[in-house]
Amino acid sequence: MAFQRRRQQHERWPIPAALFAAALLVLAALVLLVSLAPPPLEHHALPRPRRPALLLKNLAEVKRNVVATEVFHVPGGGSMENDLWVSKLAKHFHGCSNASSGFASAKANTRSNLYLMIATSGGLNQQRTGITDAVVAARILNATLVVPKLDQKSFWKDASNFADIFDVDWFVSFLSKDVKVIKELPRKGGKVIGNPYSMRVPRKCTPRCYQTRVMPALLKKRVIQLTKFDYRLANKLETDLQKLRCRVNYHALKFADPILEMGEKLIQRMKAKSKHFIALHLRFEPDMLAFSGCYYGGGEKERKELGAIRKRWKTLHISNPDKERRHGKCPLTPEEVGLMLRGLGFGADVHIYVASGEVYGGEESLASLKALFPNFHSKETLASKEELAPFLSFSSRMAALDFVVCDGSDVFVTNNNGNMARMLAGRRRYFGHKRTIRPNARKLYSLFLNRSNMTWEEFASKVRTYQKGFMGEPNEVRPGRGEFHENPSTCICENNKPRVDSGPQDQVKGGNQNEKGHISRNVGEPPEHHSSGDEEQEMDWLDFDYGENAHMVNLANGTGLEYNFFLRSEDPDLEEILSD
Repeated sequence: MAFQRRRQQHERWPIPAALFAAALLVLAALVLLVSLAPPPLEHHALPRPRRPALLLKNLAEVKRNVVATEVFHVPGGGSMENDLWVSKLAKHFHGCSNASSGFASAKANTRSNLYLMIATSGGLNQQRTGITDAVVAARILNATLVVPKLDQKSFWKDASNFADIFDVDWFVSFLSKDVKVIKELPRKGGKVIGNPYSMRVPRKCTPRCYQTRVMPALLKKRVIQLTKFDYRLANKLETDLQKLRCRVNYHALKFADPILEMGEKLIQRMKAKSKHFIALHLRFEPDMLAFSGCYYGGGEKERKELGAIRKRWKTLHISNPDKERRHGKCPLTPEEVGLMLRGLGFGADVHIYVASGEVYGGEESLASLKALFPNFHSKETLASKEELAPFLSFSSRMAALDFVVCDGSDVFVTNNNGNMARMLAGRRRYFGHKRTIRPNARKLYSLFLNRSNMTWEEFASKVRTYQKGFMGEPNEVRPGRGEFHENPSTCICENNKPRVDSGPQDQVKGGNQNEKGHISRNVGEPPEHHSSGDEEQEMDWLDFDYGENAHMVNLANGTGLEYNFFLRSEDPDLEEILSD
């Protein structure tokens, strides 16, 4: 009976009970929504349900954020491909700079009592180009060359003389068959013969230019000093003179023993850490960045700091930072260099030797590169203060140490196209096409800018595509294009082909020696260049250096890809700071 009464009561009040339960649920939901709701939005920011395009845009932004935080992730792991370290084609080429049978000996070519002196300009590598060209100039003028004076008064303020940097005895003896070289002017009656007559030749002066402009003064004065001697010789010369350039640059100019010994120690210490290593020439100094007019995301602080430095050069154009970067006219940041290398396939386990001056932003700028490549080294970390003491006060000697290590690396990478980068690129081509990586800055910029919109795999694939033609492969740059010290095509021979420069002299070979006696041919022979001295006063931007003029331009290499670098000006402060 009791059970029946309870059942009747339950059937009598079904609706109120259900309503009560529903009300409790709604109340709880409202409390939860209120607690989780964001602050009220401005009226104009509220979503409009009838705007599907706007909704799609918002969804796209959400997707980009998800990709940026979750998809673009640089993987760990090591380098997998052997092709990264060595070019498969390098074995088919070797350096060849022997003189032809028709190249007269120094004794037959040199006229008595004619002496050429030169005063170099700029940093170590800019001076190296001057020394190389001075030997050729002396040959053209049938003169005896006095060992060149190094620049001791410029921005670099380095008191080193020639013998402190280079092996002067080797220099004199090695060139004895080509040009007579003496250490100082002869003396007569205890006095130096004659006072040098100083003059300056125009940039890119051809052999005819030297004959018409310098020879008359040399015959009259007997002793001539050519001042500020950098890039004062034409880029394109006849074959035997180009090969003389190679013999000077790659064989006669040997660093002094203390520099070579310390440099070799640094190389061995790198090789003790890993079978292979990369050397990175990183130019990211405040002066250079200010000159470039580029912007690297440092906000108002960066704009003010670099803007103040930029005011030192009154002739500089007003820059458009976005345009400069978009056109590939800005050096890569340390992080961008690291991303490029990782995209190419170099793993986090790779050891990197970094040759650089003062890096703008210091450790903060280097942090991303070090995160990508934790095995980060420099001469300061590899050597003790005591070992570096003989070099520390001399910028050219410190630069020479970096040059030796970069030359001895398995892979050389640069974020710029300054003198050191170009000199090393040419040297590494001559000695066996050792892997040399230059960034395709124009293509890479857009890739870096949009990397958050893609996966790592997509990013790395594009890096490898864009870097084709910038990896130091043989025939990468068309023969005769660009500056000769960077692309010494006349001095690169291909195996198993008829040889152009056959002759009795067989003293010089570079890179992969042709041990099996294969004959070879020259890869490229730039045409002989004949013009008047007046025509040679005009500057050809293809031949000049990075960081030495008020604006930059692009150089198309043999692959059709852009390779950019600065023009040159006669502003000494500008040249000295930015040259190397």
